[in-house]
Amino acid sequence: MIERSQLETARDGLIKLLREEEIKFYQRAKANDVLLGDSNTRYFQMVANGKHRKKHIFSLDHEGIKVEGQNNLKTYITQFYKDLFGPPEDNNFYTDEHRTGDIPQVSQPENDFLTAPFTEKEIRDAVFDMEHNKAPGPDGFPAEFYQHFWDIIKGDLMQVFHELHTGDLPVFSLNFGVITLLPKTHDASKIQQFRPIYLLNVSFKILTKVATIRINSVADHLISPTQTAFLRGRNILKGVVILHETVHELHRKNQSGIIFKIDFEKAYDKVRWDFLLQTLRMKGFAPKWIQWIKSFISGGSVAINVNDEVGPFFQTRKGLRQGDPLSPILFNLVADMLSIFINRAKVDNQLRGVVPHLVEGGLSILQYADDTVLFMEHDLEQA
Repeated sequence: MIERSQLETARDGLIKLLREEEIKFYQRAKANDVLLGDSNTRYFQMVANGKHRKKHIFSLDHEGIKVEGQNNLKTYITQFYKDLFGPPEDNNFYTDEHRTGDIPQVSQPENDFLTAPFTEKEIRDAVFDMEHNKAPGPDGFPAEFYQHFWDIIKGDLMQVFHELHTGDLPVFSLNFGVITLLPKTHDASKIQQFRPIYLLNVSFKILTKVATIRINSVADHLISPTQTAFLRGRNILKGVVILHETVHELHRKNQSGIIFKIDFEKAYDKVRWDFLLQTLRMKGFAPKWIQWIKSFISGGSVAINVNDEVGPFFQTRKGLRQGDPLSPILFNLVADMLSIFINRAKVDNQLRGVVPHLVEGGLSILQYADDTVLFMEHDLEQA
């Protein structure tokens, strides 16, 4: 009987290990072109291992010096991101926080909605809106865990949101993430050619997911129509069409103009938190909401995953995290300030847009998240 019991225990342990291996390769492969839930076949393993090899970093170039070896790579990459996410550089730019007459404001009913007590329905909707088969954060619990055990865990989640609303929740204790580097180009050889994707604890992402759903419902009138990315009801292709029609009209009318395309390097990673919070104040968000946003973006700790080895955790001092549901809308709010500054320059006659016969006041700016296109008359002084 003892041997039979040991055999059954060993068999159950083997089944559990095989299932964990199957889930591991299923998540790595992310092959949705075959029947979901297929077995842990050679196909899945080949796809997963092929993707894994592409992400493996063998060496990096740094100022003409090749960095090689796992320990050297981990030290170099960790230090790079410590510097990137470190304290922002000092500058002498100043924004008059009291000049808000030309900035769309959050209304009192909207602020009441944003800061209202959280309901079970909106938390459940946020949890079940999360995608399946996504790698979990450092705590190891994926979104499926919260969805499958919703009836058991919903009471604990409601308590978490209650403490967030009352200001008693230590958000920093959930705010942990591991950065995975994805190459942006083929044969990436420099650290700048990798995109940092945060794998955050799902318990933390549920907080920011609910906040994202709330702010998306009021964001449309707060962000200029020239921004066409990451906003509900807007399509990024609309900006492409406007750009094409503008160029076509300049040619058709035989008019001259300057079109200047800007691509900000590491735009998300360099957002200053003090400027983001100032932007929220200038747009009329309630202090309670601003305090929540501050707790979401600051106080977190991250570590870098280099070839399946996670380095030491460190705190960030600036930047928005790619992988956080809240980051795109916060970035759009920050980027919208550039559109406001451009419009102020037009009011002061420092700048004149193109095709004024098609667009009232002339077209001066188009934004696609961190990609920006500026338009102006062919005039050196304006440039």
